[in-house]
Amino acid sequence: MSEKVQNRSEGDAPGTKRERRLAAQLAAKKAAEARKRRQAMLGAFVGVLAVAALIGGIVWLNSGDDDKPATATATPTAAAEATAPAAEQPTPGALPPGTDPALAKRPEVAAGKGELTKLTVTPLVKGKGPAVKAGQTITTNYVGVFYSDGKQFDASWDNGGQPVSFPIGVGQVIKGWDQGLVGVPVGSRVQLDIPAELAYGTDASGGRPAGPLRFVVDILAAQ
Repeated sequence: MSEKVQNRSEGDAPGTKRERRLAAQLAAKKAAEARKRRQAMLGAFVGVLAVAALIGGIVWLNSGDDDKPATATATPTAAAEATAPAAEQPTPGALPPGTDPALAKRPEVAAGKGELTKLTVTPLVKGKGPAVKAGQTITTNYVGVFYSDGKQFDASWDNGGQPVSFPIGVGQVIKGWDQGLVGVPVGSRVQLDIPAELAYGTDASGGRPAGPLRFVVDILAAQ
């Protein structure tokens, strides 16, 4: 071996060692960075799993609410309403407390006499209740006949004695009723003789009761 080759080999040894150390340090640095990346990815994955678990728990809780019984403020179901006591309905033929027993019997209504030119209100049974006011809803039983011959054309009594209710004094019924029943005490039975112009007129088309009419009306309630 020549002296130059020997010197070059001996001179290269320290450099080679340094390169190996640098290479080892670089590899260690890369390994550490790789570990950090793996740890960061694992942490992110765990975070995603935690969020997914939280969302799944919330969805499960909300779905479980559908199986819980309704709160006390919820609208009653049809089944609950069916088990509730029904509102008391008026009994056919029954009278409000304090009403004259005469109103429990259907009245006999005869024909009128002479020519009827004006509305005439004749008390048959005087009630003890307050006077009927315009705008109130009254509950009545009635019989309606033609004034001239007494032939019946209508009667609430034919419906099993079930009273009927309607507003009074506001144009919902014929003028003879609006004018004749306002001011009558509740619990009364009155006879209304109504000229044609305050009833249905003189035209009988459509089955209307034309001409002067006579009604006997029982006022059972007003509110």
